[in-house]
Amino acid sequence: MNQTIYPDRARVDARDKVRGVTRFAADMPMQRVAHAMTVPSRIVRGRLAAVDIDAARAVDGVLAVLTWRDFKGVKSAGYLMGGGFGFQSHQPMLSDRLVHRGEPIALVVAETLEIAIEAAALVEASYEEEQFAALLGDTRAEVLAPQPGHDMGDAQAVLASATFRVDAEYLSPAQFQNPMEMIATVAEWRDGTLTIHEGTQNSGALKFGMAAALGLDPARVRVESAYLGGGFGQKNSLQGQTVLAARAAMLLGRPVKLVMPRAQLFHTASFRPASRHRIRLGADADGRIVAASYDADMQNSRPDTFRASFSEITARLYAIPNYTSTARLVRTDVQSPGYMRAPFEHPAAFAFESAVDELAYAAGRDPLAFRLANDAETDPVTGHPFSSRFLAECLRDGAERFGWSRRDPAPGSMRAADGTLIGWGVAAGAYKAAMAPAIARLRVRADGTTRISLSGHEMGQGIRTAIFAAVTDGLAIDPARVEIVIGDPDAAPQHVTAGSWGTASSVPVVRRAVQAMQARFEEFRDGRPIRGTIHEMLARWRRPYIEVESRLQAPGQPDTVFDRLQRGLPAAAGPEYEPFVSFSYIAHFVEVRVEPTTRHVRVPRIVSVVDCGRIVSPRTAESQVRGGVVWGIGAALRETAEIDPRFGGVLNNDFAEYVVPVNADIGAIEVGFIDRPDPLLNEAGVKGLGEVAMVGVAAAIGNAIFHATGRRLRELPIRIEHLF
Repeated sequence: MNQTIYPDRARVDARDKVRGVTRFAADMPMQRVAHAMTVPSRIVRGRLAAVDIDAARAVDGVLAVLTWRDFKGVKSAGYLMGGGFGFQSHQPMLSDRLVHRGEPIALVVAETLEIAIEAAALVEASYEEEQFAALLGDTRAEVLAPQPGHDMGDAQAVLASATFRVDAEYLSPAQFQNPMEMIATVAEWRDGTLTIHEGTQNSGALKFGMAAALGLDPARVRVESAYLGGGFGQKNSLQGQTVLAARAAMLLGRPVKLVMPRAQLFHTASFRPASRHRIRLGADADGRIVAASYDADMQNSRPDTFRASFSEITARLYAIPNYTSTARLVRTDVQSPGYMRAPFEHPAAFAFESAVDELAYAAGRDPLAFRLANDAETDPVTGHPFSSRFLAECLRDGAERFGWSRRDPAPGSMRAADGTLIGWGVAAGAYKAAMAPAIARLRVRADGTTRISLSGHEMGQGIRTAIFAAVTDGLAIDPARVEIVIGDPDAAPQHVTAGSWGTASSVPVVRRAVQAMQARFEEFRDGRPIRGTIHEMLARWRRPYIEVESRLQAPGQPDTVFDRLQRGLPAAAGPEYEPFVSFSYIAHFVEVRVEPTTRHVRVPRIVSVVDCGRIVSPRTAESQVRGGVVWGIGAALRETAEIDPRFGGVLNNDFAEYVVPVNADIGAIEVGFIDRPDPLLNEAGVKGLGEVAMVGVAAAIGNAIFHATGRRLRELPIRIEHLF
């Protein structure tokens, strides 16, 4: 087990990023690059009757205006969660059929972006429109039969006899990721090879998905994705515009760049779907939670099935012996929703941890003491041990840092000198500790350079820094000349980087590669004395380099899982392994201040303490938690997609009206780590962090608002008008 205490070091790519040296997909310099712009559908559902492109073609500098008739022979690459590669199975512009508002109906390619935008605005279309459902509660939506979730004991019978009970409904809205780097593709077709530059969390899916869509040999498709300017789940698979840009490049014989405008991304990329949660909890006279019932509805698209898993954490946060859950999918006419940071765990924790807080008050217990009294020692679902679980330590450490003992328990009892209402709230969170198969290739050269190529993507979370820490720990190499190659399927097979398994998958396989390199070096040394670095020794022995390859999969996964990795298909595992269960945990303590007249809510301070195994890169880990907490504040108080039920579009599809927190909204955020290696999950002792950082923040804020005002709010985002 890894006992290394890693130092706090700067990000290895920080200097290049602040100097603007780092090149993202849309920055790639190419000669004769053409610029593309899509024309979005103005209806939700129906048929494209006619498209008039004459005016657009007549604009000086326009190279082509493509419609669905120019994409004959192109196929859908399939849905990622259905055995394919795309974020949805519907590929725009393959027919005249339209299934969601905003999908492209034409593609304009021109000499400059300005010309492409001008010409796109001149494309006219007529439609044969059909009725549609835009909202979760729309009468035209298709409500599927409930799917059973986790089920233990006899929850309904025990609930009926519980001493204290809570029965409440909680609502979470549709939300959109809005990464700083918009979805962008630069496609080049040269000498029978297609090269795609795109910021993606899954370059393997792009490589094999493009081959499937365009009928190409995967060996003739190159994908380069060295950096990603934020993805948060939105870029975890093949996007619809990638196929369009690639096809245009093949037809025109020159590179094509397509950067999707932010307003269009609200209708063409995945998002967090709206959901409704009914929670029923029961506790006995001693304050033990004896039963829970969790029933949820979640928005879906018509073509695909994005399954909900709200009960994965809620069945395991506490030692609840009787638990039952269901989830109903509600099909609406939208693009397929997908994974957005803490996709199910954020809304599930808001609902469940709010209900737990309500139950604590109903039972007359302190919310912190109530949670500690119901801590689980083994997994309630399987009965297996946890690989490690320090949730109680997170709660205790966070309470001490926050000063919880000074809290007056009565709602509305704490006020500032100016009359401002003060509330203190707490909530717990969890996220599965997952792993994915990974391959690492390590080469140390006599010329002083080291190259490590492996499965994984840099999507802003600082994974290069964690990899650097692992590769330089135990190897006598020049740290200034280490090259880290990720996001390149031709350098090493690429698995989707998501679900907080990036570091947990990459660092252990790098450590294994380092161990293999140490062993190979000892073979070549053959007892000779070591004088200097590995580079210097190789030069003396006149050997140009040493190279090793290592492979690692999740515990219990068969070797055949590498076949899925090699074909760009998802192959992650967790949280259930044999014979243990693994999660990361977090505790959030929040102070809110509510202005008594306007009811404006501010969050001056938060303390968050995390159990995520060994911390490999302290600086980026703390940054991840801070970012997740900020996002949690936004999700609780700001973020929602305003859907127009008449036309099916997102009304606030820009940063002017899709409100997110700014610096003035954020107070002090104190971050703490348990930093104890997980003894079972992997040899590095690492569990995931990026997702769990957000889980529970919204609930802690809602619980704090209740403590400040005495009003229990069950709908996100919490608005000023809800407090009157």
